[in-house]
Amino acid sequence: MAAQTKGTILVTGGGGFVGGQIIREALESGFAVRLTARSASSAARTIARFPSFATSLSSAIVVDMTTPEAYEAAFADGSITHIVHSASPFNLSPQDTLRDLLKPAIKGATSILEAALRYGGGKVKRVVATSSFAAIHDLSTGAREGYTYDEKDWNPVTWEEAVASTGTVAYCASKALAEKAMWDWIAAHKAEISFGLATVCPPWVFGPYAHELRDTKTLSESVQLLNVIVDSDAVPAFDFGGYADSREVAAAHVRALEVPEAEGKRFLVGQDFRYQAAVDLAREDPELAKRLPVGKTGEWVPAYHIDGTLATRVLGLEYGTLKDTATQTFRQLVKARELEAAA
Repeated sequence: MAAQTKGTILVTGGGGFVGGQIIREALESGFAVRLTARSASSAARTIARFPSFATSLSSAIVVDMTTPEAYEAAFADGSITHIVHSASPFNLSPQDTLRDLLKPAIKGATSILEAALRYGGGKVKRVVATSSFAAIHDLSTGAREGYTYDEKDWNPVTWEEAVASTGTVAYCASKALAEKAMWDWIAAHKAEISFGLATVCPPWVFGPYAHELRDTKTLSESVQLLNVIVDSDAVPAFDFGGYADSREVAAAHVRALEVPEAEGKRFLVGQDFRYQAAVDLAREDPELAKRLPVGKTGEWVPAYHIDGTLATRVLGLEYGTLKDTATQTFRQLVKARELEAAA
């Protein structure tokens, strides 16, 4: 069986939007997948989305991803050869920034590495973590017209600034600090570990879910940004000037597990983005034109540029078009709304 030749990937966050696409991509690429979930019912729900891969999918219950011990059962049979860490808190309004955001993000990021060292039996070859453009972007510089962001850039927010901050600044800081904590951990344990690390740093992630979307109740934060445009009368103002398709992000993770040259690298996976451009392109579909606002047709707000070409060079990633991503996302959202209304 193909899955046995490539090994088994332990995937955290597999129940989410990006996690679901990572599971699909991994299974289609010939890996077996073991997903972590907080409950048996949650694991069963995710596994049921991939009926044709039932024999290649298993699960492990991990109630608290901030403790290495929680992963012991996931490694118990000695089959784990790769890890994708895609789970991290997304909380733009934490009551307590340290407790609700920074600690779980950072402890979650290093606990999976500690668990791989402690329980992996030296069989784990590569860990790929989902970071974010938030770990690259310097929020304080705003639209930064004329600047090009790539993997060398880091969000400069310090620990002290992060603890004192709230909202978007705190969230973006949590992504940067969690990614840095992983790189620091790898450097500190280099002599003991069998595995290397790579990170994937996408901006807003749009595109379809890996399964049929039957309602809009639990959309990812990024897809919700497009959902609110449907049947509205306004196109949102500029916020992050970059996007990636969910399928591209998934492909980047799986290829970063396999490509030897990916070890030790961060990958900014994405392209330039403006809401108006996405709406303009999606409105070329006559059915979507009835459901989307016109806005200021053709407007492109000047801002920074996203350089996602390292992933094309090292991982062989091929980017699709904003038209395809926007159109397919909006179509899935419109269909989900129709199913919701009929239920």
